Amino acid sequence: MIVRRIAAVVEFLAREEPVIALQGPRTVGKTTLLRAVAAGKGVDVVDLDDVAIREAATADPATFVSGPPPVCIDEYQHVPDILDAIKAELNRDSSPGRFIITGSTRHDALPIAAQALTGRLHVVSLYPFSQGEIAGIRENLVDVLFGEASRLVTPEVSSTSREEYIRRVVTGGFPLALGRNETARNRWFDNYITLSLERDVAELSKIRQKRALPELLRRLAGQTAQMLNMASAGESVGLKADTAENYTRLLEAVFLVHRLPAWGKSLRARAVATPKLHVVDSGLAARLLRLSPGKLARREPASLQEFGHLFETFVVAEVLKQVSWMERIAGCGHWRTHDGSEVDLVIERDDGSIVGIEVKAGSRVQDKDLSGLRILKSELGDAFAAGAVLYTGTRAYMVEERIHVVPADRLWTRIE
Repeated sequence: MIVRRIAAVVEFLAREEPVIALQGPRTVGKTTLLRAVAAGKGVDVVDLDDVAIREAATADPATFVSGPPPVCIDEYQHVPDILDAIKAELNRDSSPGRFIITGSTRHDALPIAAQALTGRLHVVSLYPFSQGEIAGIRENLVDVLFGEASRLVTPEVSSTSREEYIRRVVTGGFPLALGRNETARNRWFDNYITLSLERDVAELSKIRQKRALPELLRRLAGQTAQMLNMASAGESVGLKADTAENYTRLLEAVFLVHRLPAWGKSLRARAVATPKLHVVDSGLAARLLRLSPGKLARREPASLQEFGHLFETFVVAEVLKQVSWMERIAGCGHWRTHDGSEVDLVIERDDGSIVGIEVKAGSRVQDKDLSGLRILKSELGDAFAAGAVLYTGTRAYMVEERIHVVPADRLWTRIE
């Protein structure tokens, strides 16, 4: 059993919040985590994925939200009215730890849910396994960047090869994709995509052009780690821009893709407001794009570019997983100016301190690769805690004060 770092967060929040909503993609382990919590408290789980239980809960939601705390409800989005029943219970008793619910649809995509428990519900996101969780290591790179970034510089030399990075990227972190051979993993991803589109998206909205949805998803995957060009994605599959936008929101709602918002629009007048798009898991992205380890290993321009985009999506996902179990994080985004200066990921804490991360799929970092971090450091002054370029090279070193070059495998290392 892989220990989820977010479990400690859920346990802590249950002592402070009346309702915890654990949201994330299907099959990332929400149900497993919920059942572990329920078993520890000696309570049952209301499984709304079970059709019979779902129908009974729809007919009489109040019965299914009563009982000793925490009342644990799995896949609550199947019966949104259950949130009104929870609200009624909280009107009588809003003590901490009353309810823990899970959902495979983003909470803010459910209009009823968005209104029913405003101010009483704390949303926690659960992602596919981090590389550290898979290895049984409590990784802490983001913590170190906000603390003493100089600890990143050690005499240790990374032994992770390019082939190993490729393997990790195409495997991703979905629990049921791990441990499968390439053929079986591809088959699992194909089934996962089909189920998500035909079942989860269909539950959210009536799609008039269902046939366009799988192709739109593939077109969006082709933009992973790039500035989102909605007009291009929609036009390529025969959808109007507003329809493509609505369909993309549905794909976000079921955790297939996500937008990394532009950060620091007020920092510079020249900063762009366009988000970057990322597929939620690099393994899923690789399958959508039909990119095999063999193809990514080729030393030709197209393969190098494709690996670069997938590698950035992989690294950004690993960082966001670490952020998800950290306290005092105000937000994450990317920073880019119209003249081309950029930082792939910016993390801001609620005290105003900033960490910038740039991702390079190559084994060497050139001076030009540092320009975005240097500009950000100059603009922010003391608020700039640290910047790091994560790359596939072997050595960690300090370029200048508060800017480091670090092997990407430090993401799944315990830095002492």
